[in-house]
Amino acid sequence: MTDRENPLSDKVDRAFQNLFHEKPLLVRSPGRVNLIGEHTDYNEGFVLPAAIDKAIYFALARRTDGKGVLHACDLGQNHDFDLQAIAKSEKHWPNYLLGVVEQLQKAGRRVGGFSCVFGGDIPIGSGLSSSAAIEAGLAFALNHLFDLGLEPLDLVKLAQKAENEFVGVRCGIMDQFINIFGRPKSVLKLDCRSLEFQYYPFERVDLRIVLCDTLIKRELAASEYNVRRQQCETGVRLLAKYDPSVRSLRDVSPALLEAHRAELDPTIYKRCDYVIWENARVEKACADLEKNNFISFGRRMNGSHNGLRDDYEVSCRELDVLVDAARSVKGVLGARMMGAGFGGCTINLVEESATGELQERADQAFLDQFKKLPKFYVSSLRSGTEVIER
Repeated sequence: MTDRENPLSDKVDRAFQNLFHEKPLLVRSPGRVNLIGEHTDYNEGFVLPAAIDKAIYFALARRTDGKGVLHACDLGQNHDFDLQAIAKSEKHWPNYLLGVVEQLQKAGRRVGGFSCVFGGDIPIGSGLSSSAAIEAGLAFALNHLFDLGLEPLDLVKLAQKAENEFVGVRCGIMDQFINIFGRPKSVLKLDCRSLEFQYYPFERVDLRIVLCDTLIKRELAASEYNVRRQQCETGVRLLAKYDPSVRSLRDVSPALLEAHRAELDPTIYKRCDYVIWENARVEKACADLEKNNFISFGRRMNGSHNGLRDDYEVSCRELDVLVDAARSVKGVLGARMMGAGFGGCTINLVEESATGELQERADQAFLDQFKKLPKFYVSSLRSGTEVIER
């Protein structure tokens, strides 16, 4: 099925034409998964994300009255604003869009009035980065609609700043980056310090990426995320006394960390140790992909979860139950929590023939422990944000 035939893009297109009585520009903006490399981004390390088939769809057209008119299909809500007087909305959802317009203006780009309808199938709060899909998708669409001349990396940085400065979430750059730069049947290794990147093939046709959603709101994630950042920064400050080239945990070798282990608080040591080895896992996982060795790649995913659970301590019982259930299934090559932690999804690398058994075992384990069922999303890798040609 092409995006031109996608029922979601059709829905957004029809809603736009019903509201505004003209044919719009259509844009698809994907969600993302991160195969391995968790909590490494703010430590200037490596991540390995991919764009997926779940997406936000935009329909846009120019207006002549200097206003922005937004319609959220899935919520059935509207928000109108004056481009010369952008202010935060108490409805919250418009802020992800308003922040993009504000950043375009700060960058000296002339954005005219526009009408916008959007909707999609990225589950909110599941860790698939619906916020970046909205931000980077709108930045891409407005760049195209008004011929603003921004390069892809400009759009990435602008979308990140919209979330940092307008929405007020101190996110890293990975989500917006893969949204713009994703490729089908590929994962992208991103150096979060230099922003250099490289694609690796992910083409074994019998493998599926299955996400198991705990349906747990990540209430601890924001506060504990900031605590983990501070703990890593504390470790860097101490270790930099012994090696002035150390700017982040990216620069710390296992030998340097071990040499000064006694001087570190045990918790700080565990946080640093996890990040150093997670960066190494990303590097080794990329080598696995070059050899088409998904067995070894899956083992790296397992190691990532073990570190996140035991050393970084950002997992939770619900995530661990789902990971343990997945690992009991023959044909599940790797399973780990994905994202900030304390809820959200696990990501599982699964042979297609084993997806049914994975769901059955995960359902039963979750029902036994928590008296409810998780949700499942089977994803494939797709391109980054793009215009839907008609």
